[in-house]
Amino acid sequence: MPTVDIDPDELRTLADVTDVADEELKDDLFALGLEYEGETEDGDFELEFAPDRLDRLSVEGIARSLRYQYGEDRGVYVPTTTEADWTIRVDEAVPAERPYVTGAVIRGVDLDEESLDSLIQLQEKLHATMGRNRVKGAIGIHDLTMLRGAPATEGNPTIRYTGVAPDGERFVPLDSDRELTPGEVLEDHPTGREYAPVVDDYEAMPAIYDDLGLFSFPPVINGRRTEVSTDSRDLFVELTGTDQWTIDRMCAIICYALDARGATIEDVTVEYADPSVAAAAIEESDGRDEAGGSDEAGGAHGEAGSGPDEAAEADTGAPTLVRPDFSTKTKTVSHDRIESILGIELDPDEVQDLAERAGLEAETREETAVEVVSTIDDADVADETVRVYDVTIPPYRVDVLHPLDVIDDLGRAYGFNELAPNYPEIGTVGGRHERSRREEAVRETLVGLGFEDMLDFHLIGEADAYDRMGVEPGTDVLGGSDPARIKNPYSEDFGIVRPWALPSLLLVLENNTHRAYPQDLAEVGFVAEVDETAPTGVAESRHVAGVLARHDAAYEDAKSRLQALCRAFDVDLETPPTDHPSFVDGRAATVVADGDAVGVIGELHPAVLVEHDLEVPVAAFEFDLAGLGAE
Repeated sequence: MPTVDIDPDELRTLADVTDVADEELKDDLFALGLEYEGETEDGDFELEFAPDRLDRLSVEGIARSLRYQYGEDRGVYVPTTTEADWTIRVDEAVPAERPYVTGAVIRGVDLDEESLDSLIQLQEKLHATMGRNRVKGAIGIHDLTMLRGAPATEGNPTIRYTGVAPDGERFVPLDSDRELTPGEVLEDHPTGREYAPVVDDYEAMPAIYDDLGLFSFPPVINGRRTEVSTDSRDLFVELTGTDQWTIDRMCAIICYALDARGATIEDVTVEYADPSVAAAAIEESDGRDEAGGSDEAGGAHGEAGSGPDEAAEADTGAPTLVRPDFSTKTKTVSHDRIESILGIELDPDEVQDLAERAGLEAETREETAVEVVSTIDDADVADETVRVYDVTIPPYRVDVLHPLDVIDDLGRAYGFNELAPNYPEIGTVGGRHERSRREEAVRETLVGLGFEDMLDFHLIGEADAYDRMGVEPGTDVLGGSDPARIKNPYSEDFGIVRPWALPSLLLVLENNTHRAYPQDLAEVGFVAEVDETAPTGVAESRHVAGVLARHDAAYEDAKSRLQALCRAFDVDLETPPTDHPSFVDGRAATVVADGDAVGVIGELHPAVLVEHDLEVPVAAFEFDLAGLGAE
């Protein structure tokens, strides 16, 4: 788990609880989910924190949480910003791999050694977590007094985010005393060598200029000219990245930390030369905050920002955004669900009080539910009036994705230690689901038949699931169903939920061609496909898949093992011939279990083997686990 070093005296000062002893403070931190791991040589607390609460990566964020816990603060706090005086202009030469930018001006901050160290620690922790080691987002913090804005936009000093050649303009990077080009930084500077892989594939290097020249090479290193010190009072914060939502939230966390130090936050205008990039930035930012769920009764009012982005237009005609983005979002949760999850009875005033103590705000209303499932008698009740809460979430809370996250906050505000344990009033004993027991039995049987049990990722690349298997999406064959796509995938290699399991086993074989044969692999795993008739729009199921990779692999080998598997579960097996694009013509059959067609078996097509660099024949099968009686 990640850790953060916190000065306990500074924490007490910021939380305004100077009379709290160390042991009591440790207990209070533990109640927040921050576990004391020990002390550093300087006497700082080393705290292990849950990686979802990234707003607690600094002493300022932890102090904010303590102030809510102690009752010093209540409700949602959004810093007041002053009107923008600076502009970031994104020109058309900006690298396509990293087109998004955000920022803020910080005025009147009082930095000593401790607060500067805290700011740097927060910056680096955000890089390592939300920023994915600067790949997804990177933060640059500069001394504003060392910048000279170019008069590119009337009325505002302007800096320019663009792209340059690796052998382009020279600048003096941090921790250096000589001028280097971006390419030389990547080769000769320690920080440059560390983060060179982030920009290795970029055609142009990201660069930020003021009227004096290049002063930042994101996401690698800042220039020495704008280095922040304890003498700095006004700061310029810029963030670049591949995802607008991510850098906006990182910027909000930085701004909240500096606001806690008494600084004033000033807006920055972001001006795009390319309208399509501005539109994409708005879609990235708004779309992520509209994702996620609301409670059953609150779907119509589920979630909305406090004010969605709309691109204004600068005097130059270019679309503009105003940052930092301090818009809040709303989650809707029903009163019944709060009581059901926490196991306590609450009145609406108590729920609203708990929300304020958790740093949230809850407005209550009554809503007519079209269908509410009773937790008492499991009956459907139509047109019942239920109480719901529209809960406002502050912009630094990147972890609140679901109504259950809100309920967790309410429970922490109530105090989990205050919840009395109650045994359920039922006469049954808990146990494993029948399907789970059947899955384990199938796995054990497959191992007994000579297979090695696999556990693969449920996500896969679309090309791996379809193109390399010779299957067209939307066709009526096993593996040909329309895929459930991930909206914001980390990588194209994990862009969809796999519609069948054989491609995953083929990837294992592909990555193990250097190992000895035979390689007999099997998996009982999760698959999914788009199904408009399903409540979620996606149908989920469990499949059994197996491959036999060896020099003499044949259809008969796979069928004999499949027969043994079916016999073990008293299932009648039939294998009428069929055609499937992944298998050799005339060497494939439908798997029919107790009269139901549930899968396919055969010898994989040579084209599929070539796609996976396999030089031995492969016999394979895949079928729905329901064919063995597991629903």
